[in-house]
Amino acid sequence: MDIIWKGILGGLLTALIAFLSKRGNTLPGILPLFPTFAIIALAIVGAKGETSGFREALLAGAKTIPAYLAFLGACYLAIGVMDYRLAIATGIAAWLVVILISFYGLRAIS
Repeated sequence: MDIIWKGILGGLLTALIAFLSKRGNTLPGILPLFPTFAIIALAIVGAKGETSGFREALLAGAKTIPAYLAFLGACYLAIGVMDYRLAIATGIAAWLVVILISFYGLRAIS
């Protein structure tokens, strides 16, 4: 039953983004910053009752902030020279590089 409400929450957020995209471009860009998946992940980890595990999940989530900024920056720079799908792919590649560096250090990409 837990998985059902998590799927409903994710689906509602996706529907809200699609609805708001018809009214402008700013809100759909802001809405993904609502920590829907972080809330779900933290609820799952928190249900284990381990304070250290909860804190570990929080720190791991914080490490992803630079990767998200790299994703947005790469997409922003790429959209002027390529199709939006390739710009998103470029952003994903930038995200992956920063995640690898954040979690594994430079030895992971050498």
